Amino acid sequence: QVQLVESGGGLVQAGGSLRLSCAASGIIVKRYAMGWYRQAPGKERELVATISSGGGTYYADSVKGRVTISRDNDKNTLYLQMNALKPEDTAVYYCKATSWLGSQYWGQGTQVTVSS
Repeated sequence: QVQLVESGGGLVQAGGSLRLSCAASGIIVKRYAMGWYRQAPGKERELVATISSGGGTYYADSVKGRVTISRDNDKNTLYLQMNALKPEDTAVYYCKATSWLGSQYWGQGTQVTVSS
């Protein structure tokens, strides 16, 4: 059974930093396309960043230069380092894993709240 468990969210002041973690079980993270998404109240879920099985990364324009996606293969964990946080970054952040066959798995989400 695949499980993705996010952690690391919380309340932070604007300009602060947070590191989100997504601990995976039932899959091998380095063999999947992994991504972070977020959903703010009243808005659709949107892509934040992705990392391919080959290590290539992609960032949404809204976070480029402020966040870094990475993975620790030994810990089978995905990370999202977020710096210079803004109130508009407030959302529930979700981890997603996609296999090469197209199977998708989501975590339960972690709340990030940035106060102004």
